[in-house]
Amino acid sequence: MSRDFGRQIIVVRLVAIALSVVGFVSASAADDRACSPLLNHHLTSLQGKPQRLCDYQGKVLLIVNTASFCGFTSQYKGLEALYQKYKDRGLVVLGFPSNDFGQQEPGNSKEIAAFCERTYQVRFPMFEKSAVTGPEANPVFQQLAAISNDVPKWNFHKYLVSRSGTKVVSFSSSVTPEDARLTAQIESMLGDRASRSFPKAL
Repeated sequence: MSRDFGRQIIVVRLVAIALSVVGFVSASAADDRACSPLLNHHLTSLQGKPQRLCDYQGKVLLIVNTASFCGFTSQYKGLEALYQKYKDRGLVVLGFPSNDFGQQEPGNSKEIAAFCERTYQVRFPMFEKSAVTGPEANPVFQQLAAISNDVPKWNFHKYLVSRSGTKVVSFSSSVTPEDARLTAQIESMLGDRASRSFPKAL
């Protein structure tokens, strides 16, 4: 093989790699444009990996602000049970650890992940610790509050989001994962692929 021919092969391979990267970026941008505004965010998982919320487009989402040292922390067990029960039908539980209330989530991401895994065998996706109220609230919770007209008042507040990403029902911390009001809404949204109404917060 001549040296020039070898160079040509290298150039062709580099061009192919560049085109594949451009194609991936273009596809991601197109996916983002097709995504619901509520889900059009790039976040970081509790394990430190980048995560596009648009990846959950078309799913019913139960979004919860969590804490490791709260009277409601045992709800992790029920949330995981909901996830396991309904995930094959399209439900995804998303946990957002926050230290906003009572400083009951003081740990770092590694400590939070270890606690959730060790104590409650949590398998549903979770994200890095962030604020969920006030001007420093992460953009997802800002939009959830605006759509539902309700803000978290304590740990384990729950927002149920329709497949379209346009319908949000808000549940207070005292509404447990087993509560019939929550499970009825989950069942309804799992069976409704196009609802765009905005029910009053519970």
